[in-house]
Amino acid sequence: MATLNVWAGEELVGVLGHDPQANRFSFDYAAEWRQAEGRFPLSPLLPLQRLAGETPEQHSAQVRQFFENLLPEGDALDHAAQTAGTTRSNLVGLLIAIGKETAGALRVTLADDRAAPAVAEGEHLREITPAQLSERIRERENIPFSVWDGKVRFSIAGYQDKIAVYEREGKWYLVEGVRLASTEIVKPVPMRKQLATLPANEHLCMQLARRVGLEAAQTRLVHVPEPVLLVRRFDRIETEAGVRRLHIVDGCQALGLAVSMKYERAYGDTAEVAHLRDGASLPKLFSLVDQSPLPAVDRLGLLRWAIFQVLIGNTDAHGKNVSFFCDGRGLRLAPAYDLVCMDALDAGFSHSYAMAIGDAFSEDALTPYEWAHFGHLCKLPFRLVAHELDRLAGQVIAVIDAFLADMIDQSVPTAVAQRFHELVLATCIRQREHVRQIARFKRSAFE
Repeated sequence: MATLNVWAGEELVGVLGHDPQANRFSFDYAAEWRQAEGRFPLSPLLPLQRLAGETPEQHSAQVRQFFENLLPEGDALDHAAQTAGTTRSNLVGLLIAIGKETAGALRVTLADDRAAPAVAEGEHLREITPAQLSERIRERENIPFSVWDGKVRFSIAGYQDKIAVYEREGKWYLVEGVRLASTEIVKPVPMRKQLATLPANEHLCMQLARRVGLEAAQTRLVHVPEPVLLVRRFDRIETEAGVRRLHIVDGCQALGLAVSMKYERAYGDTAEVAHLRDGASLPKLFSLVDQSPLPAVDRLGLLRWAIFQVLIGNTDAHGKNVSFFCDGRGLRLAPAYDLVCMDALDAGFSHSYAMAIGDAFSEDALTPYEWAHFGHLCKLPFRLVAHELDRLAGQVIAVIDAFLADMIDQSVPTAVAQRFHELVLATCIRQREHVRQIARFKRSAFE
């Protein structure tokens, strides 16, 4: 029986267990944690007290799905497994290797004893200079970007190359310990040539979101000289005592879904399986808002998030690209992240939405009826949907010229800005034409 300790700061949250014979997982909260003032559940489906009637098999599935959602995906997961000397399907081995710096508040360590090991070890800072970062970007065909000094240096979900660093006085450090943690996510230009504009593209989308009033993570575009996007972590707060980690869960964790279910059409969008929509969806995400202490605020925030994905053409806005702060009061919508204008990449990606607006999986299918249908499914007033679509599209149209001029002054390539302008402006104009008709539908039309 393998056991791992799961920590929040210096406090033991609980113990993760794995029975290799039955391949069954368990998680038991520490008694001290259940009584702690700042206690929180790992997720809504892993409450502090186990759900009545939950079988060991159901519990095991929820535990596995929660912790697997902490891991990277694709090549990044393969690199982590190879470096750790384990397989990509060995959850325990991967958590031992890379679980000390995850998304949110949690750290995972071997359960050799009950003491927080990093307290005794002290805090370790390993500086990364721009020259070293540039060298590693260029060496990625030989050395995985996530591996530094023989260690995998992150456990952050997603396919993109990235590492997590602590920034102090303009310098970047890899950190180990309890009181220090990463404060920035570093995303270099991808190796695939068709994605060379991705850092600038994501920076444009994130900055535009902030410009029109959405809560979104702070980003900076720097050159080392290769373009690198730095994303300020919203699950970290710097204090005099160090860096405080905040617990967050992504949409799949909050819904109790596996990583493989992050798309609404999780089995694909070919004709024979397109009707199977068992994955993460906007109606499911809106149902989580009922667990917020401020449901009206978070419902409006999630509506604006969904509309903005359409306006910027982010067809890859899936269930792991939205997160919630999770504490004893419930769930609170976290700032937006991973915003990308997918059409501007011209890299052969699907034009299907990761999650439908109503039954529309593409902008071509997105009619006033589908916007109203979306409102019905998500229990939103149709007038509110129409008002927010009109407001957001109008704001983007009003600011986009001056905004892009500012971004070009901040080293965003002119060609990237022009392509972004062309696609986003056209989408905003088209979608704004639907506004008047959306509010005319009656809810009975969908019942």
